[in-house]
Amino acid sequence: MIKKIWDKVMNREVISYLVFGVLTTVVNWIVYVGMVKAGIDYRISTAAAWLVSVLFAFGVNKIFVFQSYDLHLGFVVKEMISFTACRAASGVMEMVLMVIMVSWLNMDEYVSKILVSIVVVIVNYVFSKLFIFRKSEVPPCKER
Repeated sequence: MIKKIWDKVMNREVISYLVFGVLTTVVNWIVYVGMVKAGIDYRISTAAAWLVSVLFAFGVNKIFVFQSYDLHLGFVVKEMISFTACRAASGVMEMVLMVIMVSWLNMDEYVSKILVSIVVVIVNYVFSKLFIFRKSEVPPCKER
């Protein structure tokens, strides 16, 4: 039974999502740490890191993770709007969690960032799988 669950969970899509999720998180951290070390407030640093990582994540998720190859302008715009809206929701969640943990609970900002990053990666996968990169009923080579 455990093997069945493992085989279902550990597939190409999940593994590639985890790999690119880690890379997206690395992009997020590089921007965040660079800005914090430059003396920029953690809230502004969090917002800027989110924006840069969303742009990176859209490209890699579309092509490499969910293999959404439909490049018709209307379809890409729809995906981009859905992706950005879902990432905005998780970005707000990230900001709220960071403020709660750092400002209210007086937790270390880096420990908080690690914990929040784990939650955000999981939430973003669910959003991407269920709402953004759903498999189209029309093959990409067909006109819409």
